[in-house]
Amino acid sequence: REFDHERDAHALKRAKKRDVCASSSRVDIMADAGANKNTARRDTLLELQRIAQEKWHTEKTFEVDAPSASDGAKQEKFFGNFPYPYMNGLLHLGHAFSLSKLEFASAYHRLKGDQTLFPFAFHCTGMPIKACADKIKNEIAAYGNPPKFPDAAEMEAAAEAKAAAEAANAGPADPTKFVAKKSKATAKKGTQSTQWGIMQASGIADEEIPNFAESMHWLNYFPPLAKRDVISMGCQVDWRRSFITTDANPFYDAFVRWQFNTLKKIGKIVKAKRYAVYSPIDGQPCADHDRASGEGVGPQEYLLIKMAVYNECLTGELESLAGKQVFLAAATLRPETMYGQTNCWILPDGDYGAYELANGEVLVMCERAALNLSYQEKFEEEGKPKCLLTFKGQALIGCAVKSPRAVLEKIYCLPMMTILMNKGTGVVTSVPSDSPDDFMALSDLKAKPALREKFGVKDEWVMPFEVVPCVHIPEFGDACAPIVCAELKIQSQNDRVKLDEAKHRTYLKGFTDGVMLVGNHKGEPVKVAKPLIKEEMIAENTGLVYSEPERTVMSRSGGECVVALTDQWYLEYGEDEWRRKAEKCLENMNCYHDEARNSFAHTLDWLRQWACSRSFGLGTRMPWDDQFLIESLSDSTIYMAYYTVAHLLQGGDMFGEARPSVDPSKLTDEVWDAVFLGTEKPSEDAFPRELLDRMINEFNFWYPFDLRVSGKDLIQNHLTFSIYNHTAIWEDENMWPRAFRTNGHLLLNNEKMSKSTGNFKTLKQAIEEFSADAMRFTLADAGDTVEDANYVDETANAAILRLTKELAWFEEQVADIEAGNLRADAPNRFIDRVFANAMNMAIEETEKNYENMMFREALKSGFYDLQAARDAYRLMSAEDGGMQVDLIKRFMEIQTLLLAPICPHTCEHIYGNILKKSGTVTKAGFPKGEAPDVALTAANKYLNDTITNMRKGIAKCTAPPKKGPKPPPKHATKATIVVASEFIGWRAVCLGILAESYDAKTGEFPPVTDILEKVKTSELSGDANFKNVMKMVMPFIRFKMDEAKTAGASALDTKIIFDEMGVLTDNMDFIKRALAIPEITLCFTTDPEAGSKADEATPGAPACNYVVEEVTEGIAADLDSVKL
Repeated sequence: REFDHERDAHALKRAKKRDVCASSSRVDIMADAGANKNTARRDTLLELQRIAQEKWHTEKTFEVDAPSASDGAKQEKFFGNFPYPYMNGLLHLGHAFSLSKLEFASAYHRLKGDQTLFPFAFHCTGMPIKACADKIKNEIAAYGNPPKFPDAAEMEAAAEAKAAAEAANAGPADPTKFVAKKSKATAKKGTQSTQWGIMQASGIADEEIPNFAESMHWLNYFPPLAKRDVISMGCQVDWRRSFITTDANPFYDAFVRWQFNTLKKIGKIVKAKRYAVYSPIDGQPCADHDRASGEGVGPQEYLLIKMAVYNECLTGELESLAGKQVFLAAATLRPETMYGQTNCWILPDGDYGAYELANGEVLVMCERAALNLSYQEKFEEEGKPKCLLTFKGQALIGCAVKSPRAVLEKIYCLPMMTILMNKGTGVVTSVPSDSPDDFMALSDLKAKPALREKFGVKDEWVMPFEVVPCVHIPEFGDACAPIVCAELKIQSQNDRVKLDEAKHRTYLKGFTDGVMLVGNHKGEPVKVAKPLIKEEMIAENTGLVYSEPERTVMSRSGGECVVALTDQWYLEYGEDEWRRKAEKCLENMNCYHDEARNSFAHTLDWLRQWACSRSFGLGTRMPWDDQFLIESLSDSTIYMAYYTVAHLLQGGDMFGEARPSVDPSKLTDEVWDAVFLGTEKPSEDAFPRELLDRMINEFNFWYPFDLRVSGKDLIQNHLTFSIYNHTAIWEDENMWPRAFRTNGHLLLNNEKMSKSTGNFKTLKQAIEEFSADAMRFTLADAGDTVEDANYVDETANAAILRLTKELAWFEEQVADIEAGNLRADAPNRFIDRVFANAMNMAIEETEKNYENMMFREALKSGFYDLQAARDAYRLMSAEDGGMQVDLIKRFMEIQTLLLAPICPHTCEHIYGNILKKSGTVTKAGFPKGEAPDVALTAANKYLNDTITNMRKGIAKCTAPPKKGPKPPPKHATKATIVVASEFIGWRAVCLGILAESYDAKTGEFPPVTDILEKVKTSELSGDANFKNVMKMVMPFIRFKMDEAKTAGASALDTKIIFDEMGVLTDNMDFIKRALAIPEITLCFTTDPEAGSKADEATPGAPACNYVVEEVTEGIAADLDSVKL
């Protein structure tokens, strides 16, 4: 492969050893499986791939510029893009699957003649690269170069234990809160526990790995390899517009600085203190792309209830706390229920501590909660909670506390064994009136003396305490927990499944329907009183705000994240006016699937302020506050606009080191405003006018982008951010995104892709194993929905066979055409017209499928169905003069063009070398066809169905008896086919009713129930056999309604839409050959020959009679030859 820059070639040269290492295990396995494995067909496709890509590169096929504004004539354009992949490794099949959606769409638009732009860039911003580089640096420092790590089994066991602990961190869910379904980072997680091992698994040689301790080495190493693999895939990319991100590329750096200056100027960026998920190791907020696990997890805000410990209880292990203000800190999401507290729950074996706040108060909680709180300005020193004492939870059992808002003056600490120490503070306040868990735990203690004795619980701490009602819910009364526990027959606090159901029933109802029974908000709805009670408790200093991650979050640097109150720059996502504009943008966008649209709407509903600055990592400096970097999800929201001008600025140098036209220092905000916002142009001295005009022309032609393709996991951040930023930067709605197409993850052979299990393929490996076209064929076949798709190796191997066999067949047909071996008369026979009609249908259906980005369906209609039609034509014409030459020529061209977006290399070869067409297949034009003849399609289906049904009838007539001696074999010698010319009787009445009810404009019917009601009140109601007739009416009506969807109103006539007798007459020779019956008679139901079969035949469903005789030796031989 020839690249544009020496740097690319140098990176490839250094990667040779890595490539050998990466493929050696696969080659060994193939050798073990059989050294003589025939790869000739695959190798043929690889050679066609090489030739086609050289042609495209030499001819610059995919480089496209906006037409000059002076051209006048409007040209259709298509601008599609794909989230630039992160450059911390090689591209794999998962990337290729999402990428293929854009590639197929772009190839289709280029094929049909649109000006088509498909650019590609490389993302390097953020913490992932720096974190990986630091890990290598630390591993070398700790274990040597190359590192000698501890025993792998020990490391794996530790990793599994850690993963299990994280999995247990689910905790009780808040039903009103959004929770991301699944982290892509978690899905990627394998058992490799060292960065060195990960690099080795990527095929990088040991002597090369130390270079990756420097962040910049990643930027120089991986982008050229990604470009190589995308080219090898056959993607039709304009590589002149390629770039890397971060301030290492001064041109893109200037663009991002302009973007953020613009957002700040219009008030979309503010500096404030907000709660954010934070990495103590990195010393900065940890956004989704900076995380090893926990993508989509945000801060969960609680109210800490300060339960004052009575001084007389500060004895024993707690004696050193005597004289201090000591509070048990219980985290709650439901402050409105605090009136109903009856006790406090403690985990007897849990590890607790007493931590002194900056104001001198002492809070009792677990260490993890104290660490979180230390980043929220509650302790004297950030990140270092002042611990006075540590102890087990048993020391708190029996401790008396006075809890704020509680009706009861004194309540006690009691044991609960189900408390999670990795959720909340480890201290849980108990409200048995409204919490099913609390009610059952308290009931267990009351009912089980042995349980009380085990933990040293005195009766007076438990037995006197009854439920204290505090919230009325119409469905459950004044105390919902006891009622729902009784309804579900919950027996104990360990009945987890039923308790979860009980919570699901009551918690949301309590918020939406509940009414306060006590306190100063008595009589008010809970949803009104809840925030007021919270604010009152904070003001009274009986509660304080506390936040922690919703679930465990691990940064890429390896540390567990907390929630910190950070003073930094925020994007004001969720602000009312901005959100309304984003919702308007979504409303007018094509999302292709309702599930995707609903996910966008849900994200817009919950998404709020986003921390957009970081202290460390790679990226662009905040223009007005250069102590901060712009984080990786914030510098990648409108860069699609930069694609339109990148080639004019960088001249094809992805690193931005070339200076083909202007120095990046000239790219001021005034220049970008003129290009993207249409403001006044700066002077010629400030910026070259000719270059500026070209940039403006490029942007105005290509924007807005027509399509962005991505995995659905990016809806919750990147894609929604893109909507927000476009609506902020551009007031003109015509510049807003037109379409987002999202897809699920990719399975490999029905299993999750995983490096650790070996079920994994890089893009390079897949291309080498199957060829680009066979891989692309399989990606198209993998699936079109937002659900997870499946790449199957067997499909790829079958694609290799199909494509190469088709090549051979095409070559044979060209030879036959040149030799005059094909039929040259007019293509007017029934089988000719059916085949021509099938091609017209394939064109229409495939175009529709490409337009809707349903590529699996496009493969079906444009390849599988068309191949089946060709095979049927070849079979039917075999003994009738053969195939017609013009139809075969047309078939070969149509098949090539319909498949070209998916398998361009093979189709390029066919187009130029077999069909002898000039130019390139990628721009050949989408095939044109006539409107499909629905009647002809129905007639062909009728013919095939009739032959199939007659085969079954003959088999039944000639089958030997199941019991008794078997007689000599029989065969059918004659057949009579009885045809009904029109529907009569009750069927005719039903068709009349359907015709009256049919709306020809919309193609719709009223509800089936309305139609049946008309049937019941029709003349049929007087029929003595009416009940039996009605049993047959429903299936007949549904059949005809379905038929009308394709054939229109003509399907409702009493005569069918084609000449049934004519079809049978025209194809009689073929029917006889297919059924091996020498004599077949045709007649109508009104003819004497019909006999008793006249009552059985209906239009489109003929009845048949057979004459059967015993088989003689000569006849048996003839029948065998027919079968052969």
